[in-house]
Amino acid sequence: MNIRIATAPVSWGVLLKDTPNVPPWQQCVREIAAAGYTGMELGPYGYLPQDIPMLRDFLSQLGLQVMGAFTIVNLIDPEAQPDEYEETLKTCQVIAALGSEWVILSDSLFVAPIRKERHGRIRPQDGMSDDEWRSFTANADAFAQRVWQEFGLRTAFHTHVGGWVETPAEVDRFLTETDPNLIHYCLDTAHTAYGGEDPVDTLRRWGARIRYLHIKECDDRVLQEVRANEWDYFRAVEEGVFPELGCGSVDFAALLASLTELDFAGWATVEQDILPDTGAVPIASARRNLAYLRQLGYTD
Repeated sequence: MNIRIATAPVSWGVLLKDTPNVPPWQQCVREIAAAGYTGMELGPYGYLPQDIPMLRDFLSQLGLQVMGAFTIVNLIDPEAQPDEYEETLKTCQVIAALGSEWVILSDSLFVAPIRKERHGRIRPQDGMSDDEWRSFTANADAFAQRVWQEFGLRTAFHTHVGGWVETPAEVDRFLTETDPNLIHYCLDTAHTAYGGEDPVDTLRRWGARIRYLHIKECDDRVLQEVRANEWDYFRAVEEGVFPELGCGSVDFAALLASLTELDFAGWATVEQDILPDTGAVPIASARRNLAYLRQLGYTD
C-alpha cells in the first residue's frame, strides 16, 4: 500500500471560482508546502495562473506536485452549460501540462431544485429518470474517453452533495452503468457519509473502482441537525458539518484497515472546507489534519 497525501485550495477557503476574499494563490500554495504536503489539486478554474512554465517553476521550488483537479460538467446535457464544459477542458489541458494523472469529475451542483432542497435527505423519487440516467452515464463515459485521448488523463468520478449522484443506490447505479475502463471512482469520505453510507462500506463494495480519495471529516451530530432543520449546504458548512479530521464521525482507522486489505496505491487529498472571513487559520488546520493521518499510519 502506498498512500500519497495532498491537499487543495478548498482547505484555504477557495471553494468556487467566484468565492470572494480568498488568499492570493501564491500564499495558498506556499502554505500548502509549509504545512508538510507534497501534492495539491489545482483548485477552481482561474485561481492558479495558467502560465504553465511559470507555474511549473513555482511549484518545483516548493517541492509540490499537482496531481489533479476537481472539475464540474453537466452530465445530463453538457451543452446546457458550454462555458463550464470549456473551463473543464482548459483545466485538463493545464494539469496535463503539469504532469498530472487524474481529473476528478463531478456533475453540476445545486442546479436541480429538488436536489438542492433535499440534499442529505434524497428519496428514490428525487432522482433521474431512466432516460436521464442513460444520458448521464453515456456523457460521463464520453468525457472520460475524450480527456484520455486528448490529454492522457484518467477520470475519477466524485459524488457530491447537491448533485445527481449522492445516495448509495445512486452510486451503485452510476458505477454499474459506466465503463470501468474509463470511469474510476474518487471516494470522498464526507460526501459519502452525508449521502447516507459509511465510506468503509462503499470502499468494501467498490474497492476495485476506487483509485483516488478525498479525505474529509463529517460530523453526524451536525448532519442530523442539518436534516432536521432543512438547512442549505452552505449553512451546513457554517455549522461545522465538515470539521477537522478526528473531530467528527468518520472511522478513519477502519478506512485505513480496508485500504490496507485492498493494497491501495494512489493519492488522497485532504479537504477542510473553510469559509473565508470566519477567523479560521487554514495552515494550522492543514497541519493538524496531516498530523492526525500520520498518527493513524496513513503516511510517515
